[in-house]
Amino acid sequence: MPRELIGTLEGAGLRVGVVVARFNGYITERLLAGALWALGEAGVADADVTVVRVPGAFEVPLAARELAQTGDVDAVVCLAAVIRGDTPHFDFVAQAAADGVRQSMLESLVPMSFGILTTNTVEQAVERSNEGQGNKGAEAVHTAIETVRVQRAIRARRRE
Repeated sequence: MPRELIGTLEGAGLRVGVVVARFNGYITERLLAGALWALGEAGVADADVTVVRVPGAFEVPLAARELAQTGDVDAVVCLAAVIRGDTPHFDFVAQAAADGVRQSMLESLVPMSFGILTTNTVEQAVERSNEGQGNKGAEAVHTAIETVRVQRAIRARRRE
């Protein structure tokens, strides 16, 4: 039987950074509320949560990387909302944010979750930031915690 390494959603004892964009604040504040709720539900203490605010999605990767490099966090949750408009600006910002978060995570080896909405309409962004089930901020927290737990399981296996 193969050995299976899985992560859990147990957040007690973890230190989590949350980088949230101010642009599209009506949406991002709802994502942040969902993330903070999920952190509490997972057992992450308020004192172990650091919230960093940046202007927009484009700036999220830099702040996430800087936060990861402090050594003060076990994971970083990245939150923003990029909503398609009439120009190609959406494509550039969405791609830069995705590439930047990925690069920051791989370079720092600190798990980062991508809670950056990339929607075609404001209505889609509202739907994904509603309170309760389906809030992408809460889902990003679950992803971050589970990834930390998987990473630690893999590292523990290496030491065996």
